[in-house]
Amino acid sequence: MSETLASFRLTRGQIAWRAAQDIPEGAYVNLGIGMPVACANHVPAGREVTFQSENGILGVGPRPAKGAEDFDLINASKDPVTLLPGAAIVHHADSFAMITGGHLDLAILGAFEVAANGDLANWSTGAARVPGVGGAMDLAAGAKAVWALTTHVDKAGRPKLVEACDMPLTGAGVVKRVFTDLAVIEVTAEGFVLREMVEGIDVEALRALTGAPLHVPAAPARLSPPADL
Repeated sequence: MSETLASFRLTRGQIAWRAAQDIPEGAYVNLGIGMPVACANHVPAGREVTFQSENGILGVGPRPAKGAEDFDLINASKDPVTLLPGAAIVHHADSFAMITGGHLDLAILGAFEVAANGDLANWSTGAARVPGVGGAMDLAAGAKAVWALTTHVDKAGRPKLVEACDMPLTGAGVVKRVFTDLAVIEVTAEGFVLREMVEGIDVEALRALTGAPLHVPAAPARLSPPADL
């Protein structure tokens, strides 16, 4: 990506903030490792959301203040967390029963690739050796909806939103919405539909960075998160 375009990209914190704004009132939500766990820090004031961590927490709160961390209390990313009033600590098997039993309204996951039909690849690039898929496939299959958080292109400038995934799939046809460092995109029966995009680039520039057709049925809203994230 050129230096000019790089200056418009959202930070990881800004991507997590934007996704958190769309989490509906009363939702039960799993946050995947990496970028998604930061969504717990950005839920709008007054909105009740219950976050679940697959290692056995229901009712995850924001990250604790520096110096107040308890490293016996961590999420699936091994980051220290707080507990909200009414939170529960459960056995790992019970945590996965919540996931596979269809009790989660939403899973917010990272992504290596998202295909235009909603296929998700997020557990292996196909080349790197990883210990295993973990809970990613359970979440992709068990949650009522899946959102993906990712950069629009990889470090080599290759699109991560593609016509068909080349990497091993985590789930087929599961992703409903994608939040990138450049745009918010819905995954529909027609493919990728642009809803929001950052200031400083135009639709054609965004299309050039997207590896599948990008439909623009109306003028996209501008994506303007807080600057200090």
